[in-house]
This record gives sequence, structure tokens and C-alpha cells, in this order.
Amino acid sequence: MTGILYIVATPLGNLEDMTFRAVRVLKEVDLIAAEDTRHTQKLLNHFGIQTPLTSYFQGNEREKLEKIIHQLELGKNVALVSDAGTPCISDPGFPLLRDAVTKGIHVIPIPGPSAVIAALSAAGLPTDRFTFVGFLPDKPGKRKNALEELKLLNHTLVIYLSPWKAQKTLVDALEVLGDRNVVLCRELTKIYEEFLRGSLSSLIKVYEEKPPKGEMVLIVGYENL
Repeated sequence: MTGILYIVATPLGNLEDMTFRAVRVLKEVDLIAAEDTRHTQKLLNHFGIQTPLTSYFQGNEREKLEKIIHQLELGKNVALVSDAGTPCISDPGFPLLRDAVTKGIHVIPIPGPSAVIAALSAAGLPTDRFTFVGFLPDKPGKRKNALEELKLLNHTLVIYLSPWKAQKTLVDALEVLGDRNVVLCRELTKIYEEFLRGSLSSLIKVYEEKPPKGEMVLIVGYENL
């Protein structure tokens, strides 16, 4: 019999968000495939987990994928983790998950922290329907084209932002979507967690004076102010 591939969610920042089940699974599997082994090792040390680690990130996916699949085919159980949150949600891991499913390997999710859900739950904007966008394209033209497509949707949007692209993305969003009601969620579950609520134009002014730091989730309402 083949082994099991566990998709294990880990804390966004606050280690108290780690679930009992996640700790148990990480202790019991034969191998942990981690986006950054140095980052994950700190997590494992905190919970007294001594399971062997192997790196699995976007730069070495092709090289490591076959080796991990081979371990699963030999009957070994493997846990996939990202640096924070739920793997395969705008994080490395999808090629491994896809191949495991294709080969009939049993996949079990170990649910837990997710930046998307954490941001939505506290934003205060409608959540009955939403579209998770992930990261928008880096190039301005492609980014605006993507926003043009999203403009037609009449429900909440969830967009991941990196600090070095945040201001340009906000400016493009204002130009394409109009001055919508938004909530910017920064450093979720960490010491400097922050929720900025207002309009796109007001957020742009805030970050003109003080450039943002840390990873962010932008929640965009479907109506202009």
C-alpha cells in the first residue's frame, strides 16, 4: 500500500494557533516536506518534533517531486507544510498534490490557519460570496488586465499583497475598480497585527507617508464609496 500525503496547515505567526492534530501528524509521519526547512525547524523545535525534513519549494519542485512521490509509493507517510498557513493556497505544493492524486495516493488535509479566512472573518465586509485572487501579476499591464476582469464581479475580492508591490497595486486598483470600500489586513496573528479600514484612496494616502511592512491581505468590497 502507498503512504499518505498530509496537507498540514501551520501558524501564520502565533504558535498558539497550531492544532493538536497537526502536532500529532508531524510527529508520526516519516518525512516532512517544507517550503523553508530553517523556518519549519524552529516550529518543530518548539513542539518537540524530531521528524526528518526535506526542502520543497518553487525552485526545486521538479527535482524533489519524484523523490517524495517515490517515498509515498514505498508506503512512507509524508506531511507537506508551507512557511505559514495552508499549503497549496498560493503557496508551493500544488504539483506534488496533483501528482499524488493522479497516482492514487491517499491525501488527507489537516486544516488550520489560513490568511484568507482569517482576514475575511474579521474584515467586516460581506462574506456570503467572495473570490480569492491570490497575488496579482507583477507587470503593470497584466495587473490592470486582471483587475479589469475582477471589476465585473459583484462580490468581495481577496487579494494577497507583498509590501514592495502594495502601493502600486492599490493605485492600479483605484484606477480600475474605483474608490471601493476596503480592509487591509497586515501581519495577521503577529505582534503588529493591523486592520486598516476605509477606501482605496485613503489607504494610498496612508502608505504614501509610511510604506507598509509585512505580508498583507487586501479585502475589497464590491461597491464604491
